[in-house]
Amino acid sequence: MSIQALKQVRRRRKALRVRNRVRVGVSRPRLSVFRSLTNIYCQVIDDTSGRTLAAASSRDKGLREALKGVRKSDVATRIGAAIAERAKAAGVTAVVFDRGPYKYHGRVKALAEAARAGGLTF
Repeated sequence: MSIQALKQVRRRRKALRVRNRVRVGVSRPRLSVFRSLTNIYCQVIDDTSGRTLAAASSRDKGLREALKGVRKSDVATRIGAAIAERAKAAGVTAVVFDRGPYKYHGRVKALAEAARAGGLTF
């Protein structure tokens, strides 16, 4: 197995460990975060029905122009506020936070704190 494949396996295992801890005994929707080198994406997912209730990303057409030239952590803050607004519009106020394989630090932390400030409870 190549080093790259091994890294992918470890990353996937870490994400599944976090996701399993989040799902145990919880009936609330899940706020899932994915970050790439340049963008950040988040979704509010209802795992019982398998549906996405709300989503926001730094690639959304309505937000893309306003985010040009802004630091990545500030972009994450704006995306967190946007997901909170969209989730509340969908009738969701309480979620569980699924950070995936990422540490609760930097952009992930900024998104989570902005979502909390926007009215989501987790």
